[in-house]
Amino acid sequence: MTNYQPGDLLLIAFPYARGTQTKNRPALIILDTGNADVVVARVTTQMHQTLYDVTLTDWQGAGLLAPSVVRLHKLATLEKALVRHRLGSLQSADRQRVSTVLRQTFGTW
Repeated sequence: MTNYQPGDLLLIAFPYARGTQTKNRPALIILDTGNADVVVARVTTQMHQTLYDVTLTDWQGAGLLAPSVVRLHKLATLEKALVRHRLGSLQSADRQRVSTVLRQTFGTW
């Protein structure tokens, strides 16, 4: 079983909320504890702006095809079997901004 590192970007077959269909979309690894599941945040090209969205400045260096936003309030626990392949990983500055928002969001939990 493959293990992933926080900051890895994957192409994952995200299941729809209803039904058995999926849609391939990028996701950011938040946590992989070594079992069959991973915790991911959605990555989108829709430039929403909330306190929990991080616009990636080096999306090309991360292995993405278009300017993207990590939606840190859209977390999911998904089976690793849904992973299509690894795209790349966050670059240093983007990783730092994601880390800051995660600490602000969950630091007092």
